[in-house]
Amino acid sequence: MYDEIFNMTVFQRNDRLRKTLATFLAGLCISSLSQPAATAEEPTASSSRMKLEYPATRRDDVVDNYHGRKVSDPYRWLEDVESDETATWVEAQNEVTQSYLQSLPQREKMRARLEALWDYSRTGLPAKRGDTYFYTFNDGLQNQSVLYRTPVDVPPSQWEANREVLLDPNKLSEDGTMSLASWVPSEDGKYLAYAIADGGSDWRTWRVREVATGKDTDDLIQWSKFSGIAWTPDGDGLYYSRYAEPAEGEELTGTNDNQMMYLHQLGTPQSEDKLVMKRPDHPKWGFGASVTDDGRYLVISNWKGTEPKTQVFIQDLTIEDAPVRGLIMGFDADYSFVGSEGSTLYFLTDHEAPRRRVISLDVAEHAKRTDENVDEPADRAGWEEVIPQSEHVLEHVSLLSEVFFANYLADALNQVERFSLDGSPIGPLDLPGKGSVGGLGSRQDAKETFFSFTNYVTPPSIHRVDVATGESELAIMPEVAFDVSQYTTEQVFCTSKDGTKVPILITRHKDAPLDSSNRTLLYAYGGFNISLTPSYSPGIAGWLDAGGVYAVANLRGGGEYGREWHEAGMQLKKQNVFDDFIAAAEHLIDMGLTSRERLGVRGGSNGGLLIGAVMTQRPDLFGACLPAVGVMDMLRYHKFTIGWAWVSEFGSSDDETQIDNLLSYSPLHNLKPGTCYPATMVTTADRDDRVVPGHSFKFAAALQAAQSCDNPTLIRIETRAGHGAGTPTSKKIDEYADLWSFLLENLK
Repeated sequence: MYDEIFNMTVFQRNDRLRKTLATFLAGLCISSLSQPAATAEEPTASSSRMKLEYPATRRDDVVDNYHGRKVSDPYRWLEDVESDETATWVEAQNEVTQSYLQSLPQREKMRARLEALWDYSRTGLPAKRGDTYFYTFNDGLQNQSVLYRTPVDVPPSQWEANREVLLDPNKLSEDGTMSLASWVPSEDGKYLAYAIADGGSDWRTWRVREVATGKDTDDLIQWSKFSGIAWTPDGDGLYYSRYAEPAEGEELTGTNDNQMMYLHQLGTPQSEDKLVMKRPDHPKWGFGASVTDDGRYLVISNWKGTEPKTQVFIQDLTIEDAPVRGLIMGFDADYSFVGSEGSTLYFLTDHEAPRRRVISLDVAEHAKRTDENVDEPADRAGWEEVIPQSEHVLEHVSLLSEVFFANYLADALNQVERFSLDGSPIGPLDLPGKGSVGGLGSRQDAKETFFSFTNYVTPPSIHRVDVATGESELAIMPEVAFDVSQYTTEQVFCTSKDGTKVPILITRHKDAPLDSSNRTLLYAYGGFNISLTPSYSPGIAGWLDAGGVYAVANLRGGGEYGREWHEAGMQLKKQNVFDDFIAAAEHLIDMGLTSRERLGVRGGSNGGLLIGAVMTQRPDLFGACLPAVGVMDMLRYHKFTIGWAWVSEFGSSDDETQIDNLLSYSPLHNLKPGTCYPATMVTTADRDDRVVPGHSFKFAAALQAAQSCDNPTLIRIETRAGHGAGTPTSKKIDEYADLWSFLLENLK
């Protein structure tokens, strides 16, 4: 459903996952397409201006006192997503919304076009373990991508003819809502650990499969969330993190704290797993495990919420029952493990480098200077700078055969440089063009690696790299039956309220006129240090194909220009994000690309908050608004599931110094009765346990009550779906058909 929505999770702190997550978010930011602009039929009905009858929503006399400020919350009861009354309300709202959408004459045509655009093969980046390549593949319209294995002596051009199905998640459920959330082969390729997500929930159930036989072992790990896994050096166990089993009925809403790390030995029940680390004295701490490729050390990344600061613990695996020791303490910066050479460990960090650098430290020497006190401050004696900070943001680094592959971000576009082990420059990695690069990972002894390349008019292609020479070759290029040459992408800069220059990437048909007539969709995120980089999406392709223009603004709060750019959109500075977006919208209008009436806006998760904030601050500026799975109640967001983890980003209503700022932009609390709001369709899902659907429920109810004109104010509630990950292809197509039909009808 929301393949473009970024995970607002602790994984944002792990650079090995950063690019994958970025692609996950920016997936909706992509485009390619083929038909000339303005091929869609002009709407023939006037359903968008019909007087809609919305379900009656009960208002209760609920008033909270926030540091002397009395705030009404009449729709509090909608937070209880398990109640019969809420279920009845959801059903009634969906009935109104679907009746409206079904009346749109362009809907079925749009769905058929999207289905055709989605029907192309997609290959994931391969992981080489032992004598096997592991990778996902989707033939086009499969609800979930299938995990395959292929011998390493088979070239990519022959993978399709020589592959074997290892795991097909499409067979896990009839409706396609059971998804393969994560998979990690053991170092020898003998086993596969894989995680299943049910209906879009963040909870993961881990199992282990024998690669040779394709059969599952009896191993079962439950109640894992916000956790990857790391195999032991000999492949007989794995490290993972989990929470306590939630109380019945609180699986999707209960607070997640006191994460614990365990070691699971294959062939034993979960109840016998060995506790590696827990910190009940710090209930908001979480833990992520990595094992050095030589099997010498367990490296534990310690996070607290989404704050971009980490600690690092280490355990010597060559010593039986060795203690877990503090290595980098103090939560003063972000430290992401890159690789190791003997007792020397390499980290990507923004310590004394807001655009990030690579440093090294010697674990053996550190141990000589410290005792086993895991909470002692960071000891930086012996730290060495390997790759210094540059003018561009260093997003990701991998270490392969004593070569660093450093992926930089320059004005939201990737470029890759290579360095020797001592940090000496080797030269750039040639790329197919300007766009986004993912991958470049593998074991440190790898002789080859792979990367993906994409931009708004290029579907993700797979390229093989010779690590020794840095030479690359195209391995796999998807075929899409459209003339992408008919579209162009340009970067412009607008000026925000305080004079800050904000980049906007605009993709349009090359013949689109600059006469203010173009239906234009502006997308942004603006938070959590997440960078929006260009990537291909069949969903956005459908919008372009219908004659639309697609624009992406890189707002403050993101990571496009490093830590300072992020911090300029946090907490008390959050209004900068909204000002940047408003400036971007006004710039698109001023340059003659579109008009207020033909400008639509969309964002998901933190981006849903963005849309909710700007539509309440400037309802006159937009023709239509599409807030998806948004954080709409800024006073209570931290009381559900992982919401507490976002306090470092937003601030909290528990803090008297923050309350006025939160009230100033909280979408739910800034709706004003008697205002004509733009045509709006809120989207959420019934099993979203990250941004719980109560946010969208309450906002939609309040918006319907406040709306003073006939512009539709609808809420579309997906069933058996969550925050976005694992959404079946069929549901994605249905949703985009609804979104684009809604925009075509209302952007006139």
